[in-house]
Amino acid sequence: MTGRIITVAQQKGGSGKTTLTVNLAIVLRRQGLRVAVLDTDPQGSLGRWFIERLDRVGEDEGLEFTTSSAWGASYEGEKLKRRFDVVLIDTPPKIESDLRPALRIADLIVVPVASSQVDLWATEGVLDLAQREKRPVLIVLNRVRPNTRLGAEVAAGAAALGVDVAETTVANRVAYAETLGQGSAVAEGPKGPARDEIAALADEVMSHAGGAGARTLRAG
Repeated sequence: MTGRIITVAQQKGGSGKTTLTVNLAIVLRRQGLRVAVLDTDPQGSLGRWFIERLDRVGEDEGLEFTTSSAWGASYEGEKLKRRFDVVLIDTPPKIESDLRPALRIADLIVVPVASSQVDLWATEGVLDLAQREKRPVLIVLNRVRPNTRLGAEVAAGAAALGVDVAETTVANRVAYAETLGQGSAVAEGPKGPARDEIAALADEVMSHAGGAGARTLRAG
């Protein structure tokens, strides 16, 4: 059974794509899945995280990091899914031509939307591309500030876009920034709300990516 490809995409920078990619990768790895992360963003934040991780915990045969150009995402993703249960692609905040190869091969496109109207506006471009490629989308409300009017407005706006919105929201927590800088992820930290929300989100993402959770993929 080949793996699932999950592309994390948002045309606006600062939406938390890399943070979300890292945290989904680690929680899925801790569930026993073999995970590859593919970085197509020239900024290289995901690579810096991986180097920090190698220094801290050493190599893990079940977690692979690789890079490609935006145009090479299709080729690399197809290769990786033959060896790994899940391939997570972190994309650059770029124009249409740079995003399309990574969207085209995705079993699911995860679109993080931070709590701002600008993020919501930028989402429409990604949704248009996903529709052209006939790929399923899951919007994730990211860096959420609970009980704020703006947060409620963005959530309502996301729900009105006509695509699936994850029930799990990711709060604006210091733990995400702290663990990222240490080559780690919240799933490896102390028990708490951050761990719980990422685990719940990972379950939703895998369900939307083809109805297979960790147990099903391992059995396959």
